[in-house]
Amino acid sequence: MGQRGIGYLGGRAVKIGYPCINWSIGCKGDRTFRLRNYSEDRLISTVRNNLDCLLKMLRFNVTHDILFFRITSDLIPFASHSVCEFHWQGYFRKELEEIGGFIQGNRIRISMHPDQFVLINAEDNGIVERSIEELQYHAEVLDLMRLDETAKIQIHIGGVYKDKGKSMKRFIATYEGLDEVIARRLVIENDDTRYTAQDCLRLSADTGIPVLFDTFHHQLNGSGEGVPEILAPTSSTWRDTDGLPMVDYSTQNRNNRKGRHAESIDSEEFAEFLEATKPFDFDIMLEIKDKERSASKAIELASRDARFITASKAHA
Repeated sequence: MGQRGIGYLGGRAVKIGYPCINWSIGCKGDRTFRLRNYSEDRLISTVRNNLDCLLKMLRFNVTHDILFFRITSDLIPFASHSVCEFHWQGYFRKELEEIGGFIQGNRIRISMHPDQFVLINAEDNGIVERSIEELQYHAEVLDLMRLDETAKIQIHIGGVYKDKGKSMKRFIATYEGLDEVIARRLVIENDDTRYTAQDCLRLSADTGIPVLFDTFHHQLNGSGEGVPEILAPTSSTWRDTDGLPMVDYSTQNRNNRKGRHAESIDSEEFAEFLEATKPFDFDIMLEIKDKERSASKAIELASRDARFITASKAHA
């Protein structure tokens, strides 16, 4: 497919966002509770809070030109756990459809990112089964919002288990057996210690799964390529139906141990990143601690970039 060109074409241009929590609006959309305190009433009240807060965050984002957002995995606590026999899908269908309508009406890009315990290449079949159940939950949320295939679920390849080659083969075998409602949304991300972007590309070549490039993980666990050099092959793994490639962006927290994400965006480094990646279109997820504050700074820095999409362009 080759690298993607620059320009605003029907909404296909760079969007910038942040994950899960907004520090400015006075509510949290990732409320949960302990398993021992589970009850249907507690679940209903918690989910209602989370959905209400999610819509508030999305409305805030649109007014600030933040058109990419990662929905928390805690939206429906214990949704994939055996303790949850409540049919949340039917109970909250109307609310989920309303949120999905707002997302579609404002051309917001959405992603989700299950936690590190989702390992579809695990040696333990029980872990694999529970991981698939968790992915099923994520896919159901996005399907109930009636979002198309561009709303993605990102995962890491998983553990190495002393043999990277065999572990990658297990990933492929599990992936090929997944229900299409999950498989069509999955993308794989390079991590900071085990699987490089090159490993992801090799796996993608065997499966067709898109590669989400993480810039910070590449700094910590790369194969020597510069960002533009690795963006070319990773971008080419995304089909038109997948939407623009997604990129996770962060930098090192200079006051903490190696591998900790920055507290706030470094304007100079981000400007250099935009300049270095100008041949490519992709949506940028800022994995930076102050969330929407850095997103707003990044949007201001990107305002002169021909690739960047604002809310006014989205509604044009």
